Amino acid sequence: MSDGISRRSFIGSAGLAAAVGVAGNGLASAEGERLTIVGIGCSPRKGKTTASALQVCLAEAEKVSDRIKVELIELAGLKIPAQVAAGVPLDEGEKDDFPSLVPKLEAPEVVGIVIGTPVYFGNMSALCKAFLDRCIAFRKNNFSLSGKVAGVLAVGGNRNGGQELTIQTVHVALMSHQLIIVGDGLPTAHWGGTLWNQADDDISQDELGLATARNLGKRVAEVALQLHRS
Repeated sequence: MSDGISRRSFIGSAGLAAAVGVAGNGLASAEGERLTIVGIGCSPRKGKTTASALQVCLAEAEKVSDRIKVELIELAGLKIPAQVAAGVPLDEGEKDDFPSLVPKLEAPEVVGIVIGTPVYFGNMSALCKAFLDRCIAFRKNNFSLSGKVAGVLAVGGNRNGGQELTIQTVHVALMSHQLIIVGDGLPTAHWGGTLWNQADDDISQDELGLATARNLGKRVAEVALQLHRS
């Protein structure tokens, strides 16, 4: 009996080693490929709480793997005329910064996108809506965002200031692009990052909100890695 147990143990160990070897080789072959997760800050106020929340989220995503790199793009100060999405031409000389974002987000190395928006009157910022409206360009370009992983965080002026509704509204727009939508991962595991901008533009004391931002970044990175294992 002891011989049988030893033999089974040996076979089991050998099988496990072989399996690990195969998986290890597959992973090693993909480790040269860098994967980028981009945060899009949709607050008209540059460098404030929405940007801070995205930085927390992206920093956690970067911890998941050496293959992950991150980038934050703030839309504050950029001109993104919403009417172009409806075919209304710009006035002569009017600036449009949206086209410069298209190749960056379409790039194959960009595997994840996190949208961050402040909550204004229970919903996303006007800048966020203009950006999402202009994203019709990706649908017209053969659904060029399809298969990328996406998450959303929202920063409100109250613990229950409309963050969840805002996140779900942004989700609806992102689903129109065949993006793979994820929420914040375990242990919070809900719809995304829900942060509270307390007095004086400060989210540093919002432990629950910061946890959801970190879990969102981790979840986006984990799913992106699963999709790009080989």
